[in-house]
Amino acid sequence: MGKHHKVNRWEKYSDEGESDSKMCPRCQSMLAVHSNRETCGNCGYSKIEK
Repeated sequence: MGKHHKVNRWEKYSDEGESDSKMCPRCQSMLAVHSNRETCGNCGYSKIEK
């Protein structure tokens, strides 16, 4: 088994095509939400919460 859990793209969107994920303020891609930070894999934006 691999290190990462595989996520299908259709699991991120509702039936109307809307996403409830947070979006990157720089490039409007979806942000990856970790335990203490939010990061964008596209442009490298990172927001660390204390």
